[in-house]
Amino acid sequence: MKVGCPKEIKANEYRVGLVPSSVREYVHHGHEVLIEKSAGLGVGISDQEYIDVGATIIDSAEKVFASADMIVKVKEPQPSEWKQLRKGQILYTYLHLAADLPQTEGLINSGCTAVAYETITDENGGLPLLAPMSEVAGRLSIQAAARCLEKESAGEGLLLGGVPGVVAGRVVVIGGGVVGTQAAKMAVGIGAEVTILDRSLPRLRELDDFFNGRVRTRYSSLDSVLAEIKQADAVIGAVLIPGAKAPKLVSKTMLSDMKQGSCLVDVAIDQGGCFETSVATTHSEPTFVEDGVVHYCVANMPGAVPRTSTYALNNATLSYGLMLANQGIEAFKDNQHLLNGLNIYDGKVTNPFVAEALGFEYQNPKQLS
Repeated sequence: MKVGCPKEIKANEYRVGLVPSSVREYVHHGHEVLIEKSAGLGVGISDQEYIDVGATIIDSAEKVFASADMIVKVKEPQPSEWKQLRKGQILYTYLHLAADLPQTEGLINSGCTAVAYETITDENGGLPLLAPMSEVAGRLSIQAAARCLEKESAGEGLLLGGVPGVVAGRVVVIGGGVVGTQAAKMAVGIGAEVTILDRSLPRLRELDDFFNGRVRTRYSSLDSVLAEIKQADAVIGAVLIPGAKAPKLVSKTMLSDMKQGSCLVDVAIDQGGCFETSVATTHSEPTFVEDGVVHYCVANMPGAVPRTSTYALNNATLSYGLMLANQGIEAFKDNQHLLNGLNIYDGKVTNPFVAEALGFEYQNPKQLS
């Protein structure tokens, strides 16, 4: 199979879908790998490093899309990219379709086979291709919150970790999954006071044991969310419903109860955001202020540390990518976890959450030929 990797074109996105070690594996399995010229420069990978492991450097994205049987990316295809996809071609990348009607329609019209990193599962019910970026985003969320609280960012002028004799800031993490756990680890590490909210009592017990009493845990409800954000200096939105739009947990009216100069960091913005006032931002303009509260809603947070993120992502995506390259669509018949990643096939929506969120008819992928 011809496996193509174009350069990412989303604003401020420097990650790359394939690193040389991954290319070596594809080539070892008998596949031809096409890398767009300069695709890896954003993470310090030269074209020669790709050539050294057997890749062919292609001078334009258009030629990569036209030649490849499978496209491996990081972020969702932009309009100019989805127009280049074709029937039967496999797209393997993050998609986040439930919050993106134009992209979904573009992929449907292309006839491609679109496989979303974020909905592939594992035997434990986890999301192994989302987890590494969730780890990065969770840790970055506290760095972002710390910057948002600085006066130059319109924050309240608070050092999140405090100093001796001055109380530390209060961080509220909504969601106790991978993002929330990593955010709490970072916040605890710098000395902040941390509360984690979640709807799973077993998960709250696990977190209490994991942090050995260094964080407060609280069952998430409308009352508890409102009570906690009133006292918070930083609120981290870390909720996830796999493949679906994020629930809105903090309404616009609730902002008036928050401290002036406090901040919201919406890690769920790729899935539409978990704060009603969230609007996707970029790394070049990451924040805006609504009702005196600083909002950080960057839609590709891990892109701020592209080298770390790229290698962590490749570690997770390689095995499933090889399945697709080795077997094509037959791979879906042999692996339910990979099948769960199939979101669009031959013009049909094959993910129930995407279909429900956007009003499309759902097609059970097991019934597809």
